Amino acid sequence: QVQLVESGGGLVQAGGSLRLSCAASGRTFSTYVMGWFRQAPGKEREFVAAISWSGGSTYYANFVKGRFAISRDRAKNTVNLQMNSLNPEDTAVYYCAAGAVPGRTRARDYDYWGQGTQVTVSS
Repeated sequence: QVQLVESGGGLVQAGGSLRLSCAASGRTFSTYVMGWFRQAPGKEREFVAAISWSGGSTYYANFVKGRFAISRDRAKNTVNLQMNSLNPEDTAVYYCAAGAVPGRTRARDYDYWGQGTQVTVSS
């Protein structure tokens, strides 16, 4: 069992930055692939980024490449998402998720989810 709690969301102007964090608890956290998803009002939940259990492999949605960076600290049981050059289209609730298989980008492939943190980008 893994419990996930996101933090770091908020309101930012276009072009600004935010850093999201996900604190995980559970004995097997280090063996899970960690991902970030987002869901805007009226839209389906979509993949943003993921990182392997070792941190050696990262995966990104095309729309965030070069702007966002995912990282994990296994000693602290945290996963972070650094978001730069934000634009209003990035406005959504951002969710942290844990899954068993590397490289998966579908929400249904992840087993555990946090409650989400709101990110709002104003123009």
